[in-house]
This record gives sequence, structure tokens and C-alpha cells, in this order.
Amino acid sequence: MSEIAFARSAPPYLSEASVPRAGVGLEPDVTGFYEEATGSVQYVVADQITRRCAIIDPVLDFDPTSGATRTTSADRLLRHIEAQGLILEWILDTHPHADHFSAAGYLKDVTGAPTAIGERVTEVQKIWKKLYNLTFPTNGSQWDHLFADGEQFAVGALQARALLSPGHTLCSVTYLIGDAAFVHDTVFMPDSGTARADFPGGDARQLWRSIQRILQLPGDTRLFTGHDYRPNGREARWESTVAEQKAHNRHLTDRDETAFVKFRNERDRSLPLPDLMLSALQVNIAGGRLPPPEDDGRYYLKVPLNAFPRGNFPVRL
Repeated sequence: MSEIAFARSAPPYLSEASVPRAGVGLEPDVTGFYEEATGSVQYVVADQITRRCAIIDPVLDFDPTSGATRTTSADRLLRHIEAQGLILEWILDTHPHADHFSAAGYLKDVTGAPTAIGERVTEVQKIWKKLYNLTFPTNGSQWDHLFADGEQFAVGALQARALLSPGHTLCSVTYLIGDAAFVHDTVFMPDSGTARADFPGGDARQLWRSIQRILQLPGDTRLFTGHDYRPNGREARWESTVAEQKAHNRHLTDRDETAFVKFRNERDRSLPLPDLMLSALQVNIAGGRLPPPEDDGRYYLKVPLNAFPRGNFPVRL
């Protein structure tokens, strides 16, 4: 694979005053890449005019049986960028995922493009650092930039904004780029409903309010979800609109905030822990970086034994 171009001369972010107004209202070209093993969707979001792009929620493949990691999914994104003649400007995480490894660190090493996540990731780092008994900084320095709620930036000539969307996690953000919103684990496709809110720091009421904030966007805003679990075996899908979610989301229609919180809490109590959670989070709170190799040159993951003896989340860690 030849070297992937990235925006070496671009500023790490743009202030509100400096965001190019030419980007307002433009439609980014969005390509989703479905990762079947975890039901995750990775995105390449491109400005059709400048050919600059961002990667959102890249996946580092992991086989829990063998302990093997692979870059197959992430390399697929790089091949697409190369084939389309794009210039990589951002590598964006919406939150530290509990069901797959982030490839942000790998992609940073390969391309040199800056990484970013929401600024409240530091709170999530503190929670899980204690659980794993890790020694590492909990200041978000594993990413190149931490977005504040409402902070504006750009992808090429496209105006973009990071919206704090807590509920699934404390630090979840939605990336609004042109007419497209990348809503991660808030709403799924309408026939799948909404994301769980029982992770440490998660909150069903906050999730409801984050979803309502997203649904205040114009009705034709395109929504791109972070996962699709293919209910009833249908084909994988990941794009909807605000109007479609309002009309058809099976967890939202005919429910107000109180009813949703009751429903979400009851449902979450019945859910098992994500299969890769204890493996993935120690990597993802470090910006998609594996733990440092030990003196034999190998990388090791930690598993805190009996931290969740009932197979679901306690009220407090």
C-alpha cells in the first residue's frame, strides 16, 4: 500500500470564527464499512470538493480465542481513501467502545493524521483505570485533540461540530458534518431501537435527552449509527434520517422520558456484558493503543477477576 496523504499543514481544529462558511449545507460523501464480527460500522466521511476526509470509529480486529490482532478492517479504510484520492484530515472516536478495539492508534502511526474524541473521556479513563489498576495518565493525552461540547471544526470545506451525547457513556459525542450526524450508540436503526445505558457512568435519562437533542436537527438530516445487529437476520443497515427515527424507532415512539427511562433500565438489567468489554476498554481508553510490551517483547491484556460476578454491571464500581 502506498503512503496515504494526510493534511500536514491543516490546523488541529478551527475556531468558530474560522470555520469556512462555504461548507454550510454541503453533503459529505459517506461510506460505511460493516464489521460483521461485532456489528460495528466504520465510516470515511469526505468533502467532495476538497477531497479531504475523516475516519470515524475505526476497528482493530481482535480474536479473543487466539489473542491475535489484525489490521484488516482498518486497512480497508486506507485502501478506500487511496483509491478515491482522498486526503485524511481526522481520525475520530465517538467514545471508548466496549465491544471492539479502536484502530485509532494504528491509523495515527500509519498516516500521521490527528486523532480526537470528546473531552469528557478523562472521566471515563478515571473509572476504568481504577478497575484495571492501571498506571497511565487520565488527561486524554492519548488523543491529539479533545472536543468540547458544541466545538466547531472542519473536514475540508465542510463545517462540522461535536455534540456531547452522554447516556451510553459519560463522554459520548455525536459528530455533525454537513448534513450528516454520526450518532454512535444513541439510536440504532429504527427497527433496533436504542443503545444500552448501564455502563459505569451511563444513564438512561441522559441518553433520552441526548437522543432528543439529535432529533431536534432538521428532519432530513442523515443519521449514521455505530452498530447494526441485523434484527431477524436482515441485511446490515446504518443510515436513517431524523424524520424516520421520530416516526419509527421502536424504543421511542409512544414513550415520554419517564417511560423510556423505566423501559431502558429494565431492559439493561437483562443484558449480558459485551463479550469483548474487559479486553477492549483497556485499549480504547488509551486511544486504541495496546498496553506496553513486557520484557519478553509480548503484549498482555489484563482481566480483573470477579469484578462483575453476576455477569452484569453493579450499581457502582
